[in-house]
Amino acid sequence: MIFNMTEKPKAMPNNLKETFIPLGPYHPLLEEPEFFKLYVDGETVVDADLRIGYNHRGIEKLSESKTFDQVPYLVERICGICSTSHPLAYVQAVEDLANIKVPERALYIRTIIAEMERIHSHLLWVGLAGHFLGYNTVFMWAWKAREPILDIAELITGNRNHYCMMMPGGVRRDLKDQDHAPFLKTLDEIEKFTDMITKAILDDPVLQARTKGVGILTKADAIDLCVVGPVARASGVAIDIRKDHPYAAYPLVNFNIITQTDGCVFSKAVVRLLEIMESIKILRQCLRQIPAGPIAVEIREYPVAEGVGQAEAPRGEVIHYVRSNGSNYPERHKIRAPSFNNIPSFKRTIIGQQVADAALITAAVDPCYCCTERMGVINPKTQQVIVDGNELVRLSQEKTENLKSKQ
Repeated sequence: MIFNMTEKPKAMPNNLKETFIPLGPYHPLLEEPEFFKLYVDGETVVDADLRIGYNHRGIEKLSESKTFDQVPYLVERICGICSTSHPLAYVQAVEDLANIKVPERALYIRTIIAEMERIHSHLLWVGLAGHFLGYNTVFMWAWKAREPILDIAELITGNRNHYCMMMPGGVRRDLKDQDHAPFLKTLDEIEKFTDMITKAILDDPVLQARTKGVGILTKADAIDLCVVGPVARASGVAIDIRKDHPYAAYPLVNFNIITQTDGCVFSKAVVRLLEIMESIKILRQCLRQIPAGPIAVEIREYPVAEGVGQAEAPRGEVIHYVRSNGSNYPERHKIRAPSFNNIPSFKRTIIGQQVADAALITAAVDPCYCCTERMGVINPKTQQVIVDGNELVRLSQEKTENLKSKQ
């Protein structure tokens, strides 16, 4: 997707048309390439434009060449931090179209993996936020605390990331009884650390001065832009797929939706830290309540049908749409990741802020650009397609041949 950048920003004074600062596509505080164009008046940002499309990998098209059972391995690679959210949403879409009832034990295991991922993702964000602020003590604390949950993930699934647990009809591996004790011990350690660092952040005047009131997204703007996950909840919008459209074992456990009202960087940090505590609560209930029984059911055929699966990733709502033509391959697979909704909120939150805060405000939504990327070349006035998929392939092949001829 290419955002139109030919028009001059409406808020830009005439004498500042060429006064802009590029943030990206390569920048120390951007983990992936993306381009933000900041129009400034001195040190104040008066308007902004952004462009995505640097990481498009064609996941949806690749999915059509994989069997239904192979696709989870592919969509795990959409994002390393959300490597169970995408396959979970996908398998639920397949189960929806095939009208499959998943065993209850498998539902609990799915919930356990998803909440482990939420904990390590939020701790990763807290650490990076500390690093962006120049507070490297927070960075080292958070990443040290994140290691035990990754060790437990490896103990249960064999992998620290990309767990390869989800499959249509259930999960691929069972949870061993002897793994419960080290799991619970790790949860105790993480709870103690999270409580400590939450109190430290809430009491630290420097961190508060640097993040409170910075990059505010109002509740009205959050609703208008349809932001999701912690970004929405930090602005007072109490949405969460785990509650609103319950899946896996979430209807069988108790937890709270964490919200704040200010919508600033500080509020987003508080939401994520308190959500870690809720995830620990969910995990303890799952380990206590998980029933015996099978972990998967066999799917013998896929009917001509369509299905939708949703999951609450650490960044917010993930949606997968799958259509089947009766074969063993999906005919169409459509993915919408949370960052696709959250990244455009940058424009509402950056105007009026200082240039020094731009990277921090961008990072506050915990953006994943690889999740977000789309590609299309259109006329922004008529919406007419200028270059379609076949033409993009032809241009790519042509460029490759030109490069070869110059060697």
